[in-house]
Amino acid sequence: MQQRAQETRLAVIEGAALVFAGIGYAKASLADIIAHAEVTKGALYFHFTSKRDLALAVIEEQHSKVLAAGAGILGTSTPALDKIIELCRMFGRQLLDEPIVRAGIRLTFEASAFQADVSGPYEDWIGTVEGLLEQAKAEGGVRADLDAAAFGRYLVASFTGVQLVSDVLTGRDDVLQRIEQMWEFMLPAIAPVPPGSPD
Repeated sequence: MQQRAQETRLAVIEGAALVFAGIGYAKASLADIIAHAEVTKGALYFHFTSKRDLALAVIEEQHSKVLAAGAGILGTSTPALDKIIELCRMFGRQLLDEPIVRAGIRLTFEASAFQADVSGPYEDWIGTVEGLLEQAKAEGGVRADLDAAAFGRYLVASFTGVQLVSDVLTGRDDVLQRIEQMWEFMLPAIAPVPPGSPD
């Protein structure tokens, strides 16, 4: 795809993200998206056949942004548990700073409106957390008997709830604080048991 076409496609996705993040899938119109993207109707339809197609592209772009930012954290020599915590903080910052991330998350909650399977990003995140927890067990950073798969699913569900409630109550103004509180509750439950302590 030529550079100009790629730039136009991204402009459409960014315009759509602003609209989807602001008013949701059901209320969004292609006319609104064209206006926010500052492209022609022909340019939009060259890249996307429908509003559903565009919503799926926003979710895909959101997932790509999270993965790209996460790769920088995963590539460090930081202990595995610290990587998990930093991934949550990073995602929280992206929810504040990145319209595409906000839109992608909103669209995953509204996916029934456009009949889409949006399980992939969640499964990726759960799998990443599970792998890091196994590493953290080997490093002695968490309890040796911790069920990594179960906690991975629980963490992703908890984070999802924390950011959703923060959005509803404060427009995510307090999301970073709430993420820290989430970890304050979780860390004692997964901390390694000191030698000689009763189970």
